Amino acid sequence: MKLSFPHPLIIMLAFIGIATLLTYVVPAGSYDRIVDEATGREIVVQGSYKQQQSNPVSIGKMFLTVPEGFIEGAEVVILILIIGGAFYIVEKTGAFSQGLEVLIFRFKKAKSYLILILGVLFATMGNLSGFQEEIIAMVPLLMVLAHKIGYTKTSIIAFSLGCAVIGGSFGPTNPFGVIIAQKVAEVPVFTGGLYRMVFLILALTFWIAYFIKTGKDNFAPITLSDVKPKKLSNSHVLILILVGLTFGVMVFGLTNWDWNYNEMSAIFFALGLAAGLIGNLGINGTARAYSEGFGELIFAGVIVGMARSIYMVLQEGMVIDTIILGLFSPLDGLPLGLSGVAMLIGQCILHIPVPSTSGQAVLTMPLLAPIADLIGMSRQVVVLAYQYGAGLMDLVTPTNGALMAILAASGISYKEWMKASWKPILILLIIAAVSIILGIFVFA
Repeated sequence: MKLSFPHPLIIMLAFIGIATLLTYVVPAGSYDRIVDEATGREIVVQGSYKQQQSNPVSIGKMFLTVPEGFIEGAEVVILILIIGGAFYIVEKTGAFSQGLEVLIFRFKKAKSYLILILGVLFATMGNLSGFQEEIIAMVPLLMVLAHKIGYTKTSIIAFSLGCAVIGGSFGPTNPFGVIIAQKVAEVPVFTGGLYRMVFLILALTFWIAYFIKTGKDNFAPITLSDVKPKKLSNSHVLILILVGLTFGVMVFGLTNWDWNYNEMSAIFFALGLAAGLIGNLGINGTARAYSEGFGELIFAGVIVGMARSIYMVLQEGMVIDTIILGLFSPLDGLPLGLSGVAMLIGQCILHIPVPSTSGQAVLTMPLLAPIADLIGMSRQVVVLAYQYGAGLMDLVTPTNGALMAILAASGISYKEWMKASWKPILILLIIAAVSIILGIFVFA
């Protein structure tokens, strides 16, 4: 009998179990930490690592971290549910489906241009705001789009989540990635922006072209209708404008007003209410649609909460700092080019137990920046290695709750996703390695 690939819930439970086992075999240890005045975050003190008394996580504590993970990730889970409700309401009004019909008809003979616009849009959002969790609520709409333009579900996730991750990983302005890393590493913010943009364009062009070529659904070809769709009603136009404005305000708030998940939840909650009333759903109809939308995304929220649990187990066992020490301490004995690539690989591996890009920045930059000074490497290169490694692994690691939730919501198994994406992801990592090696000379 052929065994089926594990359900996402089983994958997350397996990683929680592996993390628990690591607390028994990896020595406990910790670095001293201080509050960095520039970022207001705790950072690691170079050279302060000390072994600690072993603190393995018991079976009981392991199971306790599951609800604790939901509590720890409550802001993200609530954001997912509220955005899910808001988008469900917008879909109920017919604005999305009608807007899609108009858009697809407009590009019926140039689907590649439609996909290119989609990819650039998501990459821009990733570059500006680290856009990922917000895509979870868009999955039903993206699946409809995939069907209508004749592309597979995995390819449409590549054009959305994949492009957003590339934008956040290669771009110069992600506030939760490169900006934090530059601040902690004491590199002037936004420096090296043009260099990053060159490799962002290169990586994004390759990724979109790859999935345009390989992502067509040959088993279910779609014949687009020649019948011109109905003109968008005034209410539909207004609702779609509100959706665009909401995202614009969100990006501005994240980059200029120090917004966090709660502020994003608030504006999307308001969007849902406004869309329901404008779309003639009525007060009760809007409330019913909101509750139905919550239900659609509950499992995605569960996956995000369990991803937090994995990190909490490793943190409780005090093995995170030991893993960091093991990954990065050998770097000072390597040639510069190999050191840079080794930093990239180390950041990739570290992102499995530390799925937060901002958390990984404040963990590793204080350690790697002094190492770079000792071996004659620019700190800018250290930031590059971090943002490429931590960022691109969001497309791979099952501990990334956003990835697993999007796959779960779209009905794609982790196995299917990796089968479709491992080759282009490997090429992206090669592009990243080339950028790091060239950066050693450019930023010397």
